[in-house]
Parts: sequence; structure tokens; C-alpha cells
Amino acid sequence: MFDRPYADPYIIAEIGMNYEGSMERAKNMISAVARAGGHAAKFQTYKAETLASVHNSPSYWDTTKEPTASQFELFQRFDSFGPAEYRELAEHCESVGVDFLSTPFDLEAVDLLSPLMPAIKIASADLTNVPLLRKVAATGKPVILSTGASTHEEIEWALDTLEAAGAVEISLLHCVLRYPTPEQHANLLGIQELQRRFGDRVQVGYSDHVAPRASGATPAIEIAATLGSRVIEKHFTDDRTGVGNDHYHAIDEQGLAAFVAYLAELRTLAGTGVPNVDEQGAAIKNARRRIFTSRPVAAGESLREDNLIALRADTGIEIAHWDRVVGRSSLNAKEAGEPILEQDLD
Repeated sequence: MFDRPYADPYIIAEIGMNYEGSMERAKNMISAVARAGGHAAKFQTYKAETLASVHNSPSYWDTTKEPTASQFELFQRFDSFGPAEYRELAEHCESVGVDFLSTPFDLEAVDLLSPLMPAIKIASADLTNVPLLRKVAATGKPVILSTGASTHEEIEWALDTLEAAGAVEISLLHCVLRYPTPEQHANLLGIQELQRRFGDRVQVGYSDHVAPRASGATPAIEIAATLGSRVIEKHFTDDRTGVGNDHYHAIDEQGLAAFVAYLAELRTLAGTGVPNVDEQGAAIKNARRRIFTSRPVAAGESLREDNLIALRADTGIEIAHWDRVVGRSSLNAKEAGEPILEQDLD
């Protein structure tokens, strides 16, 4: 599913909980993802009581952007959707032509979501969650695993666990588990390191938490595309000025459309890697050097390196055939600066 061409990554717009409990808003955001050219609209499926401790789950995000100090309190605020709502979201995704994805945060969510999705995303914080890894792998669906806050040894262990439980197609996403991620901590070369270490087993991509610049520019995901990411996940919002949750490091419809357009330009520039000599015919004809006389040559005189010169021209024998010409005799007299032609050779 994710063995994709260069600069054509599978784009996941992570709506998460940015719809803030509104079905109408969630559907509008899905439609915006489709208009902008994303491939999947992704949500998060959880219940606070099965995700975080009521009294011992302090925040790990920037509380100047999202002031809630407890994970439980934040998750409880946005866990109102149930099976019917997620099926409705999946139906709307299908109607506008994008894939529906939602990260399951418990085993029951895997059962609910698996029939609705082409792949299953596992969050970074669940990379060591043995029961969840095994449950997801057993579905037989492609697995997308974020690797934020994990060592390479832990990533390898998670891959082993998934494969042992039946996963056959896995994508690893380089990720930094900071909300937002400062640009100096994005560590984008981690994409290539995952490719080097695990590229024989998985496809590699990137899950981004770097906030767009004030201009809306998103250099992190642009660089990730040039580094060969096959999947790119970016948080998505309908209001970049929205307070709290994940609005503050997300892109909107305009930003996603600009990224999709950038990818098209990148594919044009990247080409196929095969020499396109047919498009350079004029240069081959006119810019390559050909063999000329450097001084007058009499009929029957031997053509030698001291009476020949290589000059750019559109006529004469190409310089690649120098060794075939040197040592032959000229059948015709030549003035200095004349091309050597095939009919001149003995």
C-alpha cells in the first residue's frame, strides 16, 4: 500500500480531535482534506478512562498552547464519539474520495475500526504496548507505526512483535513526540536512518509536529518528501488560530493544497533518473566537439595529433572517434579549420 514513487507520499491529514466533538465540523474538515489533495483523513478513537490515569497522567505538551495539565482531562473532553459516529465519518470519507483512518487506543477500538479502514495507525506512545501491537497485527491490515520517543532497539523490538503476530506490511514514521516540535529538534535525517536500519523490512515516512511558519510554509514536511518519505502525516485544522488541542501546529486546507502542489513540482524536477538524451538533441548535435584540422593537410598526408584539433561544431566526425581517425591518411587536401568527414578517410 505504501510502496510509492519518489515525491508521491501517501498524505495523512491528522484531524485528530480538532473537530472538537462536532460531526458537522468533522465532515467539513474531511471535505477540505479531499479538496486539498490529501489521501486520508485521520481521527483518534479512545475513551479517557481506558487511555489515561485519572490522577496520574500529567501533560507532555506545551501548556502555553494547550493549558490542560492532565491527559485524562483533555481526552475526556473529546471522547464523545462512539461506533455510530465513526461509521458516519467513514461513510463521508468514502463519499468525497479519501480514506478514513482513526488511531485506536484500546483493543475494542481495533475491532470497531478495522473493517472501516485500509490500514491501522499506531501512535508513538503505544510502540511498546504489547497487547495493542498484537491485536492490530492480527487484523492482517497494513500497519503504520509512529516512532516518537523510541530508541532503535525499541523500534526493532516492536517490529519483531508485530511480525510475529502476523503483520505483513509495516510503515515506520519518524516522529518527535513534542507538541509543537521546535525546528532544531525535528531531526529529519532520522528518516534516512530508519531507511538504513529497517528499509529491507518496512516503508519509511514521517509524522510531523513542527508548527507551520507564520507565512504558512511547512519546510519540515517538504524536506521529508525529498528524503524519500513514502507516508507523511501532518495535523490538520480548519482554524490555525484555534486555541488549544492540536490547532497550533496543524496546517489548514490552504497549507495542504500548497504542499500537494509542491510535491507535483518536486516530481517534475526529480524526473525518472533515466538520462533524457532525446530532450538534449540540440546540445548533442551542436555542443559536442568534432575533429578538425589545426593546419593545412595535403592529400595522402597522415592525420596526427599535431595536425588535428577538437572543436565544437555541428559537422565532422565526433571526438569520441579520435582514436579511429588518428593514424589514417586524408584522401583530400584540407585547409586549417576544416572538419574531417568520413569521406576524407582512407
